[in-house]
Amino acid sequence: MSKTTPSKVLGVLGGMGPAATLDFLAKLQAATPVSREQDHLRVLVDINPKVPDRNDSYDAAGPVLAQMAVGLREAGAQVLVIACNTAHAYVDQVKASGLPLIDLIETAGLAAKAQGAERVGVLGTGGALALYRRTFSHLGIEAVTLDDHEQVEFMALLYRIKHGDLGPDSRQTMAALAHRLVGKGAQVVVAGCTEVPLLMDAADLAVPFIDATQALARRCVEVCLASD
Repeated sequence: MSKTTPSKVLGVLGGMGPAATLDFLAKLQAATPVSREQDHLRVLVDINPKVPDRNDSYDAAGPVLAQMAVGLREAGAQVLVIACNTAHAYVDQVKASGLPLIDLIETAGLAAKAQGAERVGVLGTGGALALYRRTFSHLGIEAVTLDDHEQVEFMALLYRIKHGDLGPDSRQTMAALAHRLVGKGAQVVVAGCTEVPLLMDAADLAVPFIDATQALARRCVEVCLASD
């Protein structure tokens, strides 16, 4: 009888929003090299859409995410991941659980750096953009972002997606916003919000498109399968 490949148990802080978390889990499953069912990772998931809105309840979300991290640790998780870009503003509170965190922003930043681009566009919330600017600065990359009125349009679209609007009009709007970043000189575009890949992919752009959710899934597989 063959042995199951040893791997770390992954704990996912999700639900921000639920569809984006399911997208991450599907990409995690697809990214895992297996020859049989037992080779897949064990994943513990807290899909909690009750987390306060990260865009307007800054002080409220942190304690909830901290509790989720502790709950996943007590359930057996050995490594954590947050399936939301904006929620990475609370990484210190999540790390207080004592478990290592696979950082989505850092992972996406390194993926952008690997493209060799100097100017990288980011579609994300205001909070996420601040995190990306900081990470890109450390990596020597210039972040290209939407103008203020375009950012308002993006946020309105984001909430429509969270309400389930994945129709052609929403897809066209997302693609148009991404093209505006290219028009501003972006050599690569990063989906800096986990809702973005629900509406667009690399086929929508003439420049490279980094699906941060997919990059995160691949990194989780690497970390969980790595031998200590």
